[in-house]
Amino acid sequence: MTVVSRDQVTLRAMRSGDLPRVAALEVELFGVGAWSPAMLEGEFAGPGWYVVATAPGTIPGAELVVGYAGLQCDGETADITTIGVAPQAQRLGIGSMLLEALHERARSLGASAVFLEVAVTNSAAISLYERYGYERLGVRKRYYQPENLDAYTMRLTLES
Repeated sequence: MTVVSRDQVTLRAMRSGDLPRVAALEVELFGVGAWSPAMLEGEFAGPGWYVVATAPGTIPGAELVVGYAGLQCDGETADITTIGVAPQAQRLGIGSMLLEALHERARSLGASAVFLEVAVTNSAAISLYERYGYERLGVRKRYYQPENLDAYTMRLTLES
């Protein structure tokens, strides 16, 4: 897969056919502690909102999922459940595209704040979130399994 620029990438609602690629990306990004296809399927079938970033595939007319993100919202606050971008497509701004789409969705649902948790070792993601104005609220111990890494809990107050 070769994604040359952000201009090649489009966002759309996640479909059930995207599950195998998202599951493969989970393992590629998060290793053995990644969510299994069954766990992902259960998550995607729930009440949340999920979006994928796609780029043209090598076959004309085909598309390849190069990123994904999810949001749960109770009306007052929203929780980002996941954001992942294929390693070969990172540094193109796809994470920003996904994050902006989640923020837009949270606003449309009436949320006043967005929360997330991110591994303390994921400096690229932490930098992205802080550029968007997220503040660190604290550290959650033993959140990421089986590695037992710690996670920052972060919040962004949404402007109307």
